Amino acid sequence: MSVIISLLQFAVIIVVIAGGWKVFEKAEQPGWAILVPLYNIYIMLKIADKPAWWMILLFIPIVNFILLIIPFKIAEKFGKGIGYGFGLLLLPFIFYPLLGFGNARYRP
Repeated sequence: MSVIISLLQFAVIIVVIAGGWKVFEKAEQPGWAILVPLYNIYIMLKIADKPAWWMILLFIPIVNFILLIIPFKIAEKFGKGIGYGFGLLLLPFIFYPLLGFGNARYRP
């Protein structure tokens, strides 16, 4: 049973990485950046049109909650609404692949 669960987790991880890769490529950013810790957050900030210094906010307790707006800004840049932003925030393993492999287009 644990082998099946492990394979299912592995499949979900691969789908999320592939979806994030496609989202980055649609936004004209390097897809491989999804694999690099912290650099992928920097790229998400670029996609969301937020300044790079927001990376510092990650390391400040309580203040780092401001970064929760990033999924909403990414959804907005792809022409999606606030509901899709909540999907990106709460169910990223579903909504990032939908955004990456769907027909949404990035609008800089």
